[in-house]
Amino acid sequence: MIADQLELHVSTVSRVLHGTSGESGRAAGPATVERIRRLADELGYRPNPHATGLRTRRSNLIGVLVPRLSDIVLALIYEGIEEAAAGHGLSTFVTNTHDDPGIQRSRTEMVLARRVDGMIFGDAYADARFLAEVTARGVPFVLVSRRAGDLPSVTCDDHLGGRMVGEHLLALGHRDVAVVAGEPYASTGIDRTAGFVAAYASAGIEIPAPRVVASGFDAPGGRAAAEQLLACGPPPSAIFAVNDFAAIGVLGALRDRGLRAGTDISVAGFNDTPLAAELPVPLTTVRSPMREVGRRGVDLLTRLLRGEQAESERLRPELVVRASTAPAPPG
Repeated sequence: MIADQLELHVSTVSRVLHGTSGESGRAAGPATVERIRRLADELGYRPNPHATGLRTRRSNLIGVLVPRLSDIVLALIYEGIEEAAAGHGLSTFVTNTHDDPGIQRSRTEMVLARRVDGMIFGDAYADARFLAEVTARGVPFVLVSRRAGDLPSVTCDDHLGGRMVGEHLLALGHRDVAVVAGEPYASTGIDRTAGFVAAYASAGIEIPAPRVVASGFDAPGGRAAAEQLLACGPPPSAIFAVNDFAAIGVLGALRDRGLRAGTDISVAGFNDTPLAAELPVPLTTVRSPMREVGRRGVDLLTRLLRGEQAESERLRPELVVRASTAPAPPG
């Protein structure tokens, strides 16, 4: 339509609308380029991404894998990914793997079949075995939320965040503490737990192994872990759960035993999800820059796609103190 109205060859119009500025200049003179673009704007023309991909061998598409998008943390990270991708002229789509290695493998194949330019993994296992296979296939990718080995990643500084919680509870006088530590294959739980334990070690206090309980990253997982901790002798004076939803499960287990967070037992979480401040007892937690993790992840991937070096980033967290933590009871 544009070529007909301007009485130009179709290939000339195509090079102007789909090419780089250099290609456009070679396709036609400045006046012709301006005429083509002005008419395209008037007609509301938008390039066809599929057709452009056939010409450039680029799809301008990023595939994103997460454990489950129903998790508000992952949803906020994906919002950051989508926002940054649009700024780079890229489109994204997301699929859930439920942290299942078999599903992760099959969904990766599905994503690659769509001719993506690159991938973002939010479901990395700390051992990185599967990701080593993806690396061997030459697929550009980055990790967000979790890290694995020396693969390029953008995460919150989870070790620092865990240490912040430990130092906070130490300052409140808590010596007998416990950790709801998350899944043992995820760097988030590993690093947050390690940072917390390190804070206590620096104060000369060793946290006994039975006081560190693995859990799911959800309320049922946190509840089950807390019930295990509360069933084993005298309860701790404080519990650190490595994410807010696990902390909510801890709060439920305390409630069922007639205990109150911040009065009988202090409770802290991680991420500062929107719900944390609105609980009956507002939750002390660590604020992680969730959207920024997603945005920086896309920036990191675009550097890889340009053939540049891409260094991993750990973004600084912030401790947010609320009513769920209080000074340790005397004695």
